[in-house]
Amino acid sequence: MATQPLIWALSVAGAAIAGTLSYTQLLAPRLAGEAPSVAVATTEKKPPGPRVPSTLAVAADYRGHYIVHPTVENYRVKMMVDTGASIVALTASDAQALGIKRDASTRKVMLSTANGAVMGFQTTLREIRLGEIIVRNVEAVVLPAGALSMSLLGNSFLSKLQGYEVQTGRMVLRG
Repeated sequence: MATQPLIWALSVAGAAIAGTLSYTQLLAPRLAGEAPSVAVATTEKKPPGPRVPSTLAVAADYRGHYIVHPTVENYRVKMMVDTGASIVALTASDAQALGIKRDASTRKVMLSTANGAVMGFQTTLREIRLGEIIVRNVEAVVLPAGALSMSLLGNSFLSKLQGYEVQTGRMVLRG
């Protein structure tokens, strides 16, 4: 019999504590004009924040050249970044590895290079990935065998970036 009054007293104490907790967490803030401190699930989507541009820093080699290895249409190509080249220029062997062929619909172009004038043909590269930087629909030219020792990453790619800068042996590209 002594246990029944003890159980009753504990039940009353538990109810009082539960009432106090619910009052302090739900009712008191509402009376004070505040929102209750209960987590509420929402279905609202936050708008995306400003896009942070991808950057890539490239160190100059011993000759002062910036050599990169972008993925061009899922094929890695060794290229030299050439800010003086107006267009991306592919060697004949890189173009062959990419499956780019000259046919009746390709447009021939005469190009002026450091080694003189050379005839090439135009193409468009669907995608060039350089680290986190992705550029699509890049104009390019394919030069005949022996015209270039390495493909060039020219301004048809660089002009689609947010910017690039060169300082003390380092080039920073911002996509």
